[in-house]
Amino acid sequence: MDKKKKKRKQKWIKPRHSFFRAMLFPFIKILCKAKYHIKIKKHKDKRQYLIISNHQTPFDQFFVSLSFKKHIYYVTNDDLFSNGFVSWLIDFLVKPIPIKKGTNDVKAVLDCMRVAKEGGSIAIFPEGNRTYSGKTEHIKDTIAPFAKSLKLPLAIYHIHGGYGVHPRWSDKTRKGKMRAGVSEIIEYDEYKNMSNEELYSLICDKLYINEGKLGEEYHSKASAEYLERAMFFCPNCEFGDWHSQGNTITCKKCGTSVKYLPTKELSAISGNFPYSFISEWYDAQVCFVRSLDLTPYYEHPIFKDTVRVSEVIPCKKKILLGEKVNLSTFADRLELDFGNEIKIVPFSSITAMGVIGRNKLNYYSDKRIFQIKGETRFNALKHMNIYYHKINISKGETEYGTLGL
Repeated sequence: MDKKKKKRKQKWIKPRHSFFRAMLFPFIKILCKAKYHIKIKKHKDKRQYLIISNHQTPFDQFFVSLSFKKHIYYVTNDDLFSNGFVSWLIDFLVKPIPIKKGTNDVKAVLDCMRVAKEGGSIAIFPEGNRTYSGKTEHIKDTIAPFAKSLKLPLAIYHIHGGYGVHPRWSDKTRKGKMRAGVSEIIEYDEYKNMSNEELYSLICDKLYINEGKLGEEYHSKASAEYLERAMFFCPNCEFGDWHSQGNTITCKKCGTSVKYLPTKELSAISGNFPYSFISEWYDAQVCFVRSLDLTPYYEHPIFKDTVRVSEVIPCKKKILLGEKVNLSTFADRLELDFGNEIKIVPFSSITAMGVIGRNKLNYYSDKRIFQIKGETRFNALKHMNIYYHKINISKGETEYGTLGL
């Protein structure tokens, strides 16, 4: 029997997963309470579920686990599996389900079906991304047929306050309130006869949260630090050159300066700044990209950065290809200048692109995965936005097409 057939016959669910969950549970609980001061609602029903959650912090999977009594198998980005021994250990202890970010990964769906048939509960963050704005991000419509294929009750899980306590673009947590728990159970019999469109609309509606507005207060001495990882649009000079320090962020091009308040409000210090919250600024940035005329940028780059480039070998390792590579994003391509050669990557050769963590960029090309990582303030989002804007133009979907989030 060849290795692939033997691997398929092995069970996904192992007794050790539940054992190590029980062992690690007290430590995870202490860690979550210490870092986020979160109140987690316990879900007493021990049934098997497909858990669908919004996504706000890097600890969201731990919050979900603390709500349920049984081990949960998470659908997670395959980048987690390219860190050598650490990845092997995570796989051995808890066996997450890898998925290629930004793609329709058939293997991931089949793996989920295996887990469901073996009696395991599955958790997924269908946004595929932590929110940059405080609002629930775009959810791919494939979530509906995926849910139907598993035939499990849906546990709708809500995380509140995560954007205030730990925004995706920040390295630091703030003092403030968080809570998490199951908000609703939708039985399989309730949704099995729905059309995919109806179920998709229901899931989007149930998961939607907007925290980019007034609410609780979140206090920090560095509340605006690294906001430039998310924001590149300036209402005064369009492509801004933002730099954050402490509670303020300033555009070096035009001098516009803004303060980020504990209420999550934005207050202009200098210059014309019309937005009261990051969610409004972020929406304006999306509108700016969607209306951007790419014609001048076939010859001249839109963005330039110095980055590290690696190839990701799924479930194994990362191979460094270049330490100080000059990345240029044009209207229809990426150019990677390694010093001794320039690699041109046409957008037509890229099947998907995604932001990993706070500011890493993965792109999938020729059945290979490449990762771009910049310095601390690197904005990966802007490069991905241009790629998807070009794709949307080719599809005639510039008004509503997703920009990757």
